[in-house]
Parts: sequence; structure tokens; C-alpha cells
Amino acid sequence: MNATIAHIFSLCLLALLGACGGGGGGTTDTTTGTTPVATLVSLAVTPAATTISLGTSQQFVATGTYSDGKSAAVTTGITWSLGGSRVATIYTGGKVDGIAIGSDTVTATVGSIKGSTKLTVQGPYVAVAAGGSHTMVRKADGSLSGWGLNRSGQLGDGTTSDKSVLTPVYGTGTTWSTVVLGDFHTIALKDVKTTGGALWGWGFNLFGQLGTGSSNDYKALPTQIGTDKTWTAVSTGRAHTVAVKADGSLWAWGRNVDGQLGDATNLDRFVPTAVGAVKLWTGVSAGSNFSMGRQTSGVIYGWGANDRGQLGNNSTTAWNVPTPINAYWDGKVDATGAPVALSGFTALTISAGGAHVLAIRSNGALYAWGANDMGQLGIASTVNTSYPALVPSPNSAVDWALASAGGAHSIAVMADGTLWAWGSNSDGQLGDGSMSDSAVPIQIGNSKEWIYVSAGKYHTFAIKSDGSLWGWGRNVEGQLGAISNATTVLTPTMYP
Repeated sequence: MNATIAHIFSLCLLALLGACGGGGGGTTDTTTGTTPVATLVSLAVTPAATTISLGTSQQFVATGTYSDGKSAAVTTGITWSLGGSRVATIYTGGKVDGIAIGSDTVTATVGSIKGSTKLTVQGPYVAVAAGGSHTMVRKADGSLSGWGLNRSGQLGDGTTSDKSVLTPVYGTGTTWSTVVLGDFHTIALKDVKTTGGALWGWGFNLFGQLGTGSSNDYKALPTQIGTDKTWTAVSTGRAHTVAVKADGSLWAWGRNVDGQLGDATNLDRFVPTAVGAVKLWTGVSAGSNFSMGRQTSGVIYGWGANDRGQLGNNSTTAWNVPTPINAYWDGKVDATGAPVALSGFTALTISAGGAHVLAIRSNGALYAWGANDMGQLGIASTVNTSYPALVPSPNSAVDWALASAGGAHSIAVMADGTLWAWGSNSDGQLGDGSMSDSAVPIQIGNSKEWIYVSAGKYHTFAIKSDGSLWGWGRNVEGQLGAISNATTVLTPTMYP
């Protein structure tokens, strides 16, 4: 091969080698003829700033960014760790189990490169209902569980044995949106988006309060109430149930001796029965043997027993049809000095208890009426009131956000997240550490994290913003569950 041919061959060989790409998309080093290896520059951990429920898991992923500008998931040579708060357990592959309520930092490390994100573990509870002597909770996954008295099957686990530990409702999936409790029965509403809003009932049924068409003594398993799937709201009294459909119609069933069904009779009903023809109802709340309802205008109506003035219409006469309540407040009087009646008392929320009612108006003011022998109205007296009376605010700069009427006590949360209680305290249901009644609201603890309350007959449950569940009061029948073995718990205690 002469020198010219050899020179041409050499040039072609160099050109061919230069056309071959190197790893990592880098450029060829012209001095060495090699391609530089891309190096890890940073790590990002996802999902970022995530929250999980206690007892659930989360898979984290580390994504690396390299010196060549490319990104890829990192699965080898990586170490996962936590900040040390002990709220979770982390595994070698980046999976985390939430084991305690609180926050921590999840960190991925490759050599000297680290990436972190915040993890928050919340309690699993989003709603709670305290009944006569049993309790039901709804978790974030849509499941229902309960504990306490179960001799009528009111826990829905297929047995009639009392339970002191968290016991899941038998079957029926995890799409529950609402659960309400009577003295010995339970009614629950399925999620409207996933199931269309079907109603189910279980427990005591002697008066037809389950609405299943019979008066069998009890049902220990959840039983669907009819086939309608357009229910939007429901509430239970001692032995009756009232509910609203998506079209605004009002329905009721069960015990009706005091006219608490509102169907213009005093006959018990064993299936959902229409209450009048008006289709303007937006919400209901059933007391022991009376009922309250709210229409689209915000006007509150009452029907049923009224011996303690619980219908709020300035009388003690029972009504078997919905009747708008009147409002006497703000010191308005006529020429004779008598209170001025302002018809059509309006409110955003209502809660009916044993024989008293709590209502929060649009301006955040709280009103109460009905039985007051234990100071459950919170108006600094023990005299029954048959018309809405303003509950003095402990903090004039803060409005009321939530209120729940129990057997003879009241529990409420102010807009700043503080918890308040008043009324009967025979079983420690107020949670102030004593067993003394109070005729005025008293603050329970110093926490400002309360977001949900439910007052039962003699016990109380509440939920904080971190998803933790707290209970107190009577526990003779196990209605406080695993909180304590004591028969009485005097202060809010977290459910383990």
C-alpha cells in the first residue's frame, strides 16, 4: 500500500469511529477518543409532601438528574432513611408504613447526593357518631367500624355480642359517606358518587325504624332500605328515622306516637313514608321523639313531641306536621313588654338532642331551645326555653363552627378550633375532668385542632385535624372502645 492510499484509509477509519455515539449521550473526548460517563447531580423524592393515614403505606420514588441533563429513576446503590421521629417504618425499596401520628422527613441517598420530602401520618378517622350506648366511626378509606352495646345488632357485625374493640361492619364494601345512630339502631348512607346514595340499616327494629318493611326485633347485618339510591341526608332519633332525597322530598319511618314522623298521623311506619308534598328540604336532625328540618330558604321546621319546648315555636303543644319555628331574641319587645316573634327563624345547621336543639346561624351565632334542666342550652340558667335563645359566646371575636346536642349535654367547636361543652356531666360527658354540670359553655383543654364532634346520650367523641379520634364520658357498655377499661372517662382521651 503506497503512502497516499494509506493516508486515505486512515482518514476514513477516523471518520467511521467519530460517527459511533458514546454512552449517556455525551460528546467524544477528542484527546482520548472516549465518551465521558454522565454523573448524578441531584435527587428528587416523590410524591412530594405527602400525607397518609395511620396503618397505610406509601411507595416513594427517587428520580436522579444527571450531568448530561437527563433524568431517570434510581433503584440501585440507593439508601432510604427517615428523620427519626418514629412515625413510620421505611424499607430498602422506599416503601413507608405509617405507624404513628406525626411528621417526618423521607430521605434518599446515593453517595454524597441526597433528596428529601416531608411525610405526614394522620389518624384514619374522618367522622364519628355517638349513639345511645354504641359508637360508629368512618375511616378515610370509606369503611365503617364500631364498638359498644350490641345486643340488638346495632354494630352490624352479624352478632349480638357487645364489643370493646374496633369491629368492622360486616360486608357492604367501603363506600360509606354518612352514619347516624339512634338509641339501639344504626342507619348509614352510601357515597352518592359511587353508589347513587343507597340507605342501609341495622339494629333494633321493633317500631320499624330500619324502614325495611317489617317490625322484626332486630337485624344484626346491614340491610338495604328499599331500592332507592337518591338519598342525600339522614338522621335518627330514639326509635325513628328521617331522611331527604335528592329531589328535596322529606321521608320518615319508625316510631310515631308523638307525631315525630310528621306525616299528619300518629301511626308507626315500617317503610319510608313521604312527609307532605314540599320538595324544598336540605337537611334533617332527629331528636329523641321529635324532628327538625331545614328548607332551602334556611327556615327551620319542627314536629313531634314538644313537652319541653323543643320545637321552638313558643309553645309546648306537640305537632304531627312540620311547623316553622318562631324566633324571639335580641331583646325585642312589643308595647306590653312581651317578646316580639319573628317568624321564620333561619339557620345553617341544626342538631337535635334528647329534648333540646342547637342551631348555628349564618353570622356564626349559636342559638338553643328546649329542655334545660341540666343547663344544656348554655344560657346561664336551668329553665326550659320554648323559643331560640342566644348562647353567649365565650369569645365575642370568634364565631361558632360546629355544634352537637346529646342526651342532656351539648358540645361545640368555635371557628378557632377550640372545644366547648355544657349541660349534664353525670358521666363525665363534658370532658372537663369533673362530674359537675355547667349551665354555660366551658372550654375543654387548650387544643385548637378540633374539627368534628358528636354528643351521644352519656358519652362524647371528637376528631382533631390530624385525624386522631378522642372520646370521653360513660363507658359502662364499652361505648368508648379501647380508650379505657374504666366505666367513666373524665377528659378527652385518644383512641389508640
